Amino acid sequence: MVTGRCQCGAIHYAAEGEPVYSALCHCSDCRMSAGAPMVGWALFAHDKVTIEGDPVTYQSSDNATRHFCGTCGTGLFYTNPTVFPGMIDIQSATLDDQSAFPPAVHVQYAEAAPWMAAAHDLPRFDRYPSD
Repeated sequence: MVTGRCQCGAIHYAAEGEPVYSALCHCSDCRMSAGAPMVGWALFAHDKVTIEGDPVTYQSSDNATRHFCGTCGTGLFYTNPTVFPGMIDIQSATLDDQSAFPPAVHVQYAEAAPWMAAAHDLPRFDRYPSD
């Protein structure tokens, strides 16, 4: 079992078993909703996930619903009964154990930020660099 939560702790969740997949999504909808270049997801059967607290929902497209904490704004879940019936996607960055489900695939890469292919070539610093 894995656990996770929003930043402020108002919403906690647990998921049993292994996800169907763990992916990094580059679609424009995910980027805009997260304010980030991509979003990590782990897809589970809805009956394998328990949620404590009441996420706020936002209908981001005809069939897609995004679930987030109404207090701190952390994005938590995504449901789409047309594409993923009976399933719930968990934003993997909210997992307590970040090593639990490393991404295995990039999805919607056709919509990736144009600079994404070179992102791993950028300089790296363990902490914020000083002058």
